[in-house]
Amino acid sequence: MNNIDAVSDYMQEHRLLLVTAESCTAGLIAARLVDSRGAGEILDCAFVTYSPAAKQRCLDVNEATIKAYGLTSEQVSIEMAHGALARSKANVAIANTGVTEPMPKGPPEGTQCFAWVFSLPHATAQVFSETRKFDGERNEVRAASADYALARLVRLHARLIAAASGPVR
Repeated sequence: MNNIDAVSDYMQEHRLLLVTAESCTAGLIAARLVDSRGAGEILDCAFVTYSPAAKQRCLDVNEATIKAYGLTSEQVSIEMAHGALARSKANVAIANTGVTEPMPKGPPEGTQCFAWVFSLPHATAQVFSETRKFDGERNEVRAASADYALARLVRLHARLIAAASGPVR
């Protein structure tokens, strides 16, 4: 079994339905899941919003957030995830934005900002975000980012379950 099949099995077991809001990965997170069995049970839809205008129009990312923090920021990825979740039947969202090539201004190449938002029954939405740097050529960075986002979804959800169950007595 490959890693994506393990992610798919976990999501099916825990009834997680995903929506993605992808910039840098341009749909690769969703495509990775579609490669696994049972994808129709775990993927609701995917938004690819590459331009700032698309992020604002399709996901309600606030222009002020982009101006204040930059397009490659955890704040933008969090707004992307919330916007995607609001537009789908999913109970978990993954969003990412980043850079894969050197830029005159901005973060170093390979910088990726992620957000995961879990909308679980009888609980306040749980939001996680982080920034990571991946090495490699453009498509290597994109692939590593997509795989990381899915693997991290499993770890974060498992942590939420453990926290909800409380200490073992």
